[in-house]
Amino acid sequence: MFSYYSTLCTELYDFTKPVGYSLSGDIEYYKERLKTCEGRILEAAVGSGRFLIPLLETGYTVDGIDYSPEMLKSCRKRCDERGLKPNLYEGELQNFSLSFNYGAIIIPTGSFCLIENREDSLDALKCFYKHLVPGGRLIVDLELPHDWKTGKITTSTFSLPNGDGITLENKSLEMDLLNQFTVSYLKYEKWHQGKLIQTELQRFALRWYGIEEFKLILESIGFSDITCSADYVYEKQPSNASQIITFEAVRKR
Repeated sequence: MFSYYSTLCTELYDFTKPVGYSLSGDIEYYKERLKTCEGRILEAAVGSGRFLIPLLETGYTVDGIDYSPEMLKSCRKRCDERGLKPNLYEGELQNFSLSFNYGAIIIPTGSFCLIENREDSLDALKCFYKHLVPGGRLIVDLELPHDWKTGKITTSTFSLPNGDGITLENKSLEMDLLNQFTVSYLKYEKWHQGKLIQTELQRFALRWYGIEEFKLILESIGFSDITCSADYVYEKQPSNASQIITFEAVRKR
């Protein structure tokens, strides 16, 4: 019934978030934090390359992994256009196995929150730990549902360069306070000369974590030297729920 980051979602994402489009300064922040990284970098939930390609063009050696074949197809196309040849893998974050170990694994801009099931998220963190070299760093962004309103419906319209258009309806369905996730339905519709030519329905779930909770989770897996930063200012302590919260943690040597 539902799609998962399929064709229309990818097309709209590429249109609204082109390569190098920085979300609240995320690309600049990660470039700075990765300056001391030795070895390869893995971007988990790489998507279509908005974040990956600027890192590659800066000179970092970066691989990417994602569950969506449509997103990876777009990422490969964008990389090919620029003469870039990164290793891109299709797989689930909770059970992948790659031939490299990494100096850093990054999951920017809340993508980790897309792992709805708690056990899957723990397995993903364990998988990240396994794929880091001793002393390697995990850098991950988290978001909180600060403005959630159950029952809220919004519709956005996007005019594409070829004259077609895409409408996106976002319907906020459920906030599960006990299990800490929200569920929305996203309905994508593509239009050509006033006629509907394609549609996709996506179930969009986001899990959230408390700050102390996530620190304890990271420690339980074996991470150390854990820092927490807000709004892409290193070690700025979070002060309200609307901020992007970035954790860094190190695999023990």
